[in-house]
Amino acid sequence: MEPALSAGDWIVVSELSRPPRVGEIVLVRDPRDPENLMLKRVTAVYDGRCTVLGDRPEESTDSRTFGPVPVQNVVARALFRYAPIGRIGWLW
Repeated sequence: MEPALSAGDWIVVSELSRPPRVGEIVLVRDPRDPENLMLKRVTAVYDGRCTVLGDRPEESTDSRTFGPVPVQNVVARALFRYAPIGRIGWLW
C-alpha cells in the first residue's frame, strides 16, 4: 500500500467533534513532547485511547514506540489534500 501523504503535500484539517475512527488520518500531539504534532493513521480506539501508526512503518515513530495516546491528544483529522496539483483529493 502506498502512503496516503507524501512530503510536500498541503492538507486541510478539521477539529474533531467526535472520537476518531479507525482508518482516519489524524493530527495528534506527541505524548513525549506535546508541542510537537504528528500526522498518523488511527488503527484502534478503546478505553479513551487510540493506537496510531504511520503509513511507512520502517520510517515512523508511532504507538509502537510510545504506546496508545489519549483521545484528548487527537487535535484534528485530515480531510483534503490541496497541493500539489496532481495529488488533489479527499483523504478517505
